[in-house]
Amino acid sequence: MFTVYILRSLRNFKRYIGYTSKEALNRLHDHNTGSNKWTRENGPFTIIHTEKYESKYEAMRREKFLKSGQGRKWLDENISA
Repeated sequence: MFTVYILRSLRNFKRYIGYTSKEALNRLHDHNTGSNKWTRENGPFTIIHTEKYESKYEAMRREKFLKSGQGRKWLDENISA
């Protein structure tokens, strides 16, 4: 099982979109403890949306869509956090 997750920065309200095979809360902990440069500089984060997928391919495809122009528009219209 794979999860596509969307985080909101509590510092500057930017969104972070990713996918993982871990539990979303475990991945959130990774981001909040500075797992990479971008999250270290923009955290802390909160989870605002998750979606479950059976395959890695489906999760990667959804993540790619959400990072596209149409995906950002969908997020703006459907995710209010």
